[in-house]
Amino acid sequence: MGEGSAHTHVKLVRHTQTDWNREGRYQSRSDRPLTRFGRARAEAAAARLQRGVYTAVVSSGLSRTDGLADLVEGERRERDERWREVDHGVWEGLTHDEVSARYGEQARRRFGDFWNSQAHGGESGADLWERVGAAWEDLLREHAGGRALVVTHGAPIRLLLCHLLGVPFSEHWRFRTDLGGVTALDIYPSAAILRTMNEVPPLYEAHEADTRRASPVRSPSTGETGEETDAG
Repeated sequence: MGEGSAHTHVKLVRHTQTDWNREGRYQSRSDRPLTRFGRARAEAAAARLQRGVYTAVVSSGLSRTDGLADLVEGERRERDERWREVDHGVWEGLTHDEVSARYGEQARRRFGDFWNSQAHGGESGADLWERVGAAWEDLLREHAGGRALVVTHGAPIRLLLCHLLGVPFSEHWRFRTDLGGVTALDIYPSAAILRTMNEVPPLYEAHEADTRRASPVRSPSTGETGEETDAG
């Protein structure tokens, strides 16, 4: 496999901070708004990502992914719900402590075996991979040899990295996926090359419509990153 071999370049980006991320609540199908911090990070991520035109820009069809994707130029703009977060079922909108208090035995099973168990009314890791894996294969087939950007969620990125890098799905938690983190891959017929992993662009605050200056934007609640949860 030489450097000149045909390949598909893919960037995977996790959405930025919502109100429920800030509050540490499980979030999957709910369409929650970005915080001020989340909007600033989305703008920073878009500025970093916009280095050349993508053949396809894909998002999961929720405002927290669509908003970032809409800031990036692409030849095709697609929405694909298969890239959504694993469905948290009855845990949706609850904190970790609330889940442990209300659904103790269910939580112990799920935390111990993400692949085979699920919150009541939600999805298992296997359920999630069935749809994400299919979305991935479609992406590679439809945009072979191109440059694709997928704005998605934490668990889909982690399971995809397990698949591509030969890591057991049960070890998905070893991959950190921060809010706004960018992961870049070169996909060849015989292998995947991980170019960057979870790169979080520095924050910029817009002062005029077409001008940005380096100025860290702090979360009003935490004073720093505001990333209290990895759920959603």
